[in-house]
Amino acid sequence: MMKMNKLMVALPLSLSLLVPTAALADSHGGGHGESTQQMEAPTATKAAELRIALDTVLTEHAFLAVEAMRKGVDGAEDFDQASGALLANAEDLKAAVASVYGEEGGEQFDAIWQSHIGYFVDYVTATAEGNEEGKEQALAELEEYKVEQAKFFDTATEGRLSEEAVVEGLDVHVDQLIGAFDAYVEGDFETAYEWERESIHHMSMFAETLSIAITDQFPEKFDNTNPDTPAVDLRASLNTTFTEHAGLAAMAMQDGADGAESFDQAAGALLANADDLSAAVGSVYGEEAGAQFEETWKSHIGYFVDYVTATGEGNEEGQEQARAELDQYIVDQAAFLESATEGRIPADALEEGLTEHVEQLLTAFDSYVAGDYETAYASIREAYAHMTMPAAGLSAAITDQFPEQFGEAEMPSEMPSTGMGGMSANSTTPYLWALAGLLLAALITTVAVRTRKQ
Repeated sequence: MMKMNKLMVALPLSLSLLVPTAALADSHGGGHGESTQQMEAPTATKAAELRIALDTVLTEHAFLAVEAMRKGVDGAEDFDQASGALLANAEDLKAAVASVYGEEGGEQFDAIWQSHIGYFVDYVTATAEGNEEGKEQALAELEEYKVEQAKFFDTATEGRLSEEAVVEGLDVHVDQLIGAFDAYVEGDFETAYEWERESIHHMSMFAETLSIAITDQFPEKFDNTNPDTPAVDLRASLNTTFTEHAGLAAMAMQDGADGAESFDQAAGALLANADDLSAAVGSVYGEEAGAQFEETWKSHIGYFVDYVTATGEGNEEGQEQARAELDQYIVDQAAFLESATEGRIPADALEEGLTEHVEQLLTAFDSYVAGDYETAYASIREAYAHMTMPAAGLSAAITDQFPEQFGEAEMPSEMPSTGMGGMSANSTTPYLWALAGLLLAALITTVAVRTRKQ
């Protein structure tokens, strides 16, 4: 019988919901002399911090749940560490709830939330055993979980998230995770990755809805700020896509090392993201710029593949060559984006952040290959959390660059009607999302350098 060890992974996400992020670096000179406080205000309000914290922990839940379920049915050696990362994520979410609703509320939420993780494990176990009755039982327990969890949110938010709406959203969440898992078991890896990506994006939508409910319920705690403005939408979009990139990259590299049948589809999910970015660049700066960006961006994905291949062959020279190519990529990408953003994101800051990102993914991969799964999953979670930094920095830079596009929005008069999330009517325009897509490629403006096990 499979078991989930409650293993706390190093470097958990920071989820202090009531305190804004640390101040970002000053905007560059040349007519953009607003203070740091003025520049960051639209994207770093207390309401924004709440939404981003929820976005990070909820999307990571979906990502880790899918990966842990796959590890379970495969009987993988790293299943305990994958499931431990999922449970550490649950601790982060418990802390987030407790920061708003108190310790008792956090404990009540945690008991319900942990139960549904257990039911997913039951489903995985029954699938591995070919036990159809066990699968049906797990699904029945998940149905009961939905009702219990929905009642919690209805009560906690004083009706702002109705039981009916939350059940509707949880239906989608459970269907997406089960769908991703079933497709994987059946060998339909393309569908499996489509479901995984949809589950991540769906949880981002729930983070938006939940943050609206909480800030409406406790306006004074959040300085009467709004989590659903165009500026915060931009930051949240960046946050979701950045973190997803890190997760997909880490797992695609694992698939490559294992020679997994799903490698092509794992890499395809990562490349689909690259295609989106390239199209965004072309839509703003023209086809030539889009093609230039695509060539540079996709090159670094290729260099990661080269590193994975060389590792599998025991080719140390090939590994060093791939690292050297990644170093050159960092310089090229930073220069391109500094030029495209008219210097608002300095090349030296980009190089520092890109270097950190590359090292995190390589450390996660090297540790996985060496069988040090605890370090591997700690590094994956670190890489995931690290991506919240560029979302904060870049959204601040973008709103400084285009302030007229990011005015304040009124608080919604009613909750979104799509259950666990949904884009509100005051989301940013397609043009701005295209701009955001471009700047997703600029990987960290400021970041703390951590001591890493190499």
